[in-house]
Amino acid sequence: MNLNGKIALVTGASRGIGAEIAKGFAKQGAFVIVNYLQNDAAADEVVGACQMLGGDAWAVKADVSNEDDVNRMISDILLELGRIDIVVNNAFRAYSFNPEQRKLAWELKWDDYQAQLDGALRSAYYVTQAVTPVMKKQCSGSIVNIVTNLIARPIVPYLDYTTAKGALLSYSRNLAVELGALGIRVNCVAPGLVFPTDASKHTKEDVKDLIISQTPLGRLAQPQDVVGPVLFLASSLADFVTGQTIHVDGGFVMA
Repeated sequence: MNLNGKIALVTGASRGIGAEIAKGFAKQGAFVIVNYLQNDAAADEVVGACQMLGGDAWAVKADVSNEDDVNRMISDILLELGRIDIVVNNAFRAYSFNPEQRKLAWELKWDDYQAQLDGALRSAYYVTQAVTPVMKKQCSGSIVNIVTNLIARPIVPYLDYTTAKGALLSYSRNLAVELGALGIRVNCVAPGLVFPTDASKHTKEDVKDLIISQTPLGRLAQPQDVVGPVLFLASSLADFVTGQTIHVDGGFVMA
């Protein structure tokens, strides 16, 4: 796999899965835009790691749930680099995967759903709207959206989070149909519970053990497990793949 010369934007890339994806692109020779919201030091650390791995990287602070921030970020990238080949919509609103503290269906307010929709769907929408014109001009582009295997198998019903990710999955499939004739591919990667991450640090051991017991490969996903499928979908190896979802959960979901 060779991504030399490709420009890849990864949202929410200062930590966790996003940071590993950014480093994966750099290892394959891409120029990586490390988007982040708050932690300057963490973003700079990811940039340094990308450079040590043989790629180049640039940290761009922007709230991807804010349209003006997104448009500024994309304009700055195009001004400096002239193109965007790959987008990974990884950013999402902070969420704690703790079954004991989650709100039940009758406790959730619409604001809870709206917060997750803003973090998952709205941010992906703003970024996609901003990059589509340049990808149309290039007649090429790959968009990879990070969703969740809970859509297919909600072993714990995190209703607000999973509903938002389900909306992102539906949006992605419709985009794949609309943008395919323009040379733009849209796919999803759906991890299972990924440990360790900030989101999963409060997940109880009995829940992790339950998931592992039902996972053919016998363990939880780690952040680096998500990298390969994203790189595949972003690369020329997947030139004839669009509208698809790859589950990265050790066989917990089989579809």
